[in-house]
Order: sequence, then structure tokens, then C-alpha cells
Amino acid sequence: MIKKAKRRGNADPLNPVQRVIWDFAHVLLGSAVVAVAFNIFLLPNQIASGGVSGISTIFNFTFGFEPAYTQWAFNIPLFILGVLLLGGSLAGSLLYGSKTLAGTIFLPFVVFLTRDLEPATTDPLLAAIFGGIGVGLGLGIVFRSNSSTGGTDLAAQIVTKYTGMSLGASVFIMDGLIVISSAFVFGFEFALYALIGLFTTGKTIDIVQMGIGYSKMAIIISEYEEEVKQGLLTQVDRGVTKFVGYGGYTNHERPVLMCVVGRNEVTKLKQIVQTIDPSAFVIVSNASEVLGEGFKKK
Repeated sequence: MIKKAKRRGNADPLNPVQRVIWDFAHVLLGSAVVAVAFNIFLLPNQIASGGVSGISTIFNFTFGFEPAYTQWAFNIPLFILGVLLLGGSLAGSLLYGSKTLAGTIFLPFVVFLTRDLEPATTDPLLAAIFGGIGVGLGLGIVFRSNSSTGGTDLAAQIVTKYTGMSLGASVFIMDGLIVISSAFVFGFEFALYALIGLFTTGKTIDIVQMGIGYSKMAIIISEYEEEVKQGLLTQVDRGVTKFVGYGGYTNHERPVLMCVVGRNEVTKLKQIVQTIDPSAFVIVSNASEVLGEGFKKK
């Protein structure tokens, strides 16, 4: 890096005990948000958008089972199975296992406590969208504490360990089977709503995890790399990293500059490069999360 980063010591302002309390608070808060979103959006509109909550929605409609009891009946055995089979990734981390157990038990508990809440809407499309946002918001909060609410997430990890299938594929297959099952129970149209909810949940989790403030990463190849570098350092006030590249056709060594800027600084960056070297090769792409000096702190 051209600009030398300052040593900041321990970036975490919380001591270990405070960090544990903070993480558990996130698990409980996130679980509560998921539970409320489930009760006021998804369950009353028969939207089974994956996970154990989707299974409990199907069982509630088909057999009349209380959703909280169904979730406990699936979550707790899956957690025990995860401890026995996953070993190092669950039981091996006492803190992670404890937080996951807290989410596993607390989420159905809040579902039970809030079971009499009035539905926020009777429109299944609105329910799928805002239910997906609510579930994604809650899960994102839980995931930020390096934890889980158990359920099919643990089942997917078990499948991954013993089949070699990727975790993403395992989760996709399990959620897909639940959505397909909902098509037979509630009808094809409600399965489509469930897919909308599932998609919205995933996007909301990404936003909670990485934020909505996308930065931009610029890759610059120029014959005047020193002038460009100084222009970015002095006029944009951003750090610049220099790489050595080789032309694919000429095989000649070429300097490559990388600079990450905020969205409001992209135009200024391009103007500086254009002024110094109109023939410079510039690539500007999204950087969804940037940690470090001048950007988001870890």
C-alpha cells in the first residue's frame, strides 16, 4: 500500500465477556424478529418459504400442529444430531454451540408467545415480501454474531459432511423440497409466493451482513502510473495499491493500480485518470464490503 495503515491495536471495543453477552443478545433479538415475522406474515398466509418454519407451516395446515411445537420437535433433535456428527464444527466450539442452542430453543419460544398476534396483511404477495424481509433481517442479525438458529442449516451441514455436496447446494435442495411440498398442500401459486419469500430473505441477509453502501474498486493500467497514483493520493485522498502485470499479447511488464473509493468519488477518480492519461485502461466494479482504514471498521 502507498499509504501506510496505522496500528490500531485491538479493533474490538468490547472485552471478551462483553462480546459474549453482545453476541447472545444478537441471537435472541434476531430469533425474536424471525418469530414475529413468521407469525404476522408467513403462517397466516400459508407461505412455507423453506426451513423448519416452512415445515411447521405445512404441518399446521395439514395436521393442526402448533408451529412452535413442530419447530422444537425438529430443531432440538437436529441440534443433538449436529453435536454428535459435526464434532469440530459445532461441539468443538463451545461458544458457537451454545449460541446455536439458544437460537434453536428461543425462536420457537417466541413463536409460541406471539401466536395470537393479528396478521399484518392478508395479501400473500405482501406477506411473502415483508415476511421474507423480516426473516432475513432476523437471520442476518443472528449470523452477525457468528451463530445460527439451527434447523435445516444443521441438517445441510450434516449432508455436506457425509456426501461431499456443497453447503449451498444442500441448503438449496432442502428448501426446494419444502417449497415443492407446499405446492401440494397449499397450491402451486402459494409455492411461487414461498419462492419470493425465500429470495427476499436471502437478499435481506446479504444487506444485513454487508450493508447497503456499495463501494467501488477501480483497476487502472496506464503509461503514466506515477502521475495517476499521485493524483489519486492527493486529490481523492484514497490509498493506492500497485501490482505488476504482464501484457497478454506483448508479454511486457505493466504497472497495475488498484484503488477503492466511495460511490460519490467515482466520477472524480475517472476525471483524474482521464486528464492525466486519456488512453488509460480503467475497470470500475462493485465492492460489496470493504473493511479497513477509511471504510467500515471490522
